[in-house]
Amino acid sequence: MAVHTDRDELRRLQKEVAQIARQTGELVLDYYRSGDFSVDEKSDDTPVTSADLAASKFLSQALAALKPVLPVLSEEEIVPWTERRNWSRYWLIDPIDGTQEFIKGSGDFAISIALIDQHTPVLGAIYWPTEDTLYQAAEHLGASRVRLGQEQSIQVRQLRDPGRDELIVAISRRQPEQKILSRMNPQRSLKTLMTGSCSLKSCLVAEGSADCFLRVGPTGEWDTGAAQVIIEQAGGSLVSEHFEAVTYNRTASLGNPNFMVLGDPRIDWVSVFPGLV
Repeated sequence: MAVHTDRDELRRLQKEVAQIARQTGELVLDYYRSGDFSVDEKSDDTPVTSADLAASKFLSQALAALKPVLPVLSEEEIVPWTERRNWSRYWLIDPIDGTQEFIKGSGDFAISIALIDQHTPVLGAIYWPTEDTLYQAAEHLGASRVRLGQEQSIQVRQLRDPGRDELIVAISRRQPEQKILSRMNPQRSLKTLMTGSCSLKSCLVAEGSADCFLRVGPTGEWDTGAAQVIIEQAGGSLVSEHFEAVTYNRTASLGNPNFMVLGDPRIDWVSVFPGLV
């Protein structure tokens, strides 16, 4: 069994990463509030802004200055497989998760930072700048939310009747609702909660505001790294749509499968998402 980063080191790193996430959030907010940013299109037809690039540069430099010195993998600065294939520990970052929301002005975007150790996320921080809210977790240390300076432990919502109670489904502002609900059991009572950003929807499940989130469509490992450790430490899980583990830096491809963030583990999620297994 792999030995991951010890608790004392995780506690120290968690404090340092929280500060870096907030500093990055301030940088991104300056671009957001001024509207002074450019928008380009990447090779995969997704947008990237000058704010994404500035945040990526700041994060990469700040994380590289921490001890121990570890490599950084950013959505905006892909490291070739030949260089990263033997990495045992590294930082995985999404400088702005929810770039479309940033551009459209909804405020639903976040800075996402994860520490990957032996292909497993062991520390995660997701900062929501417009709400001054930080979600954070580390292996064996639990998950918490820091809002307006007040820290509170978070856990997934525990249903009174896991087999029958209404489920709250976090869904995207930009994706047709039926694309998600059509994959769910029509016999189960459902309510939707809209927000942007993959990582923020995952955090809604972790804090108990929603019960599940299904992502259909292209994403990268940076979209799930921090979210995975936060949801797991809050008592839930993050798995592929076929209920298989999501992996990190195992292949040259950094793409994710369609994935689900699931709350209350007492729920029979296979029956909620029939036909996906």
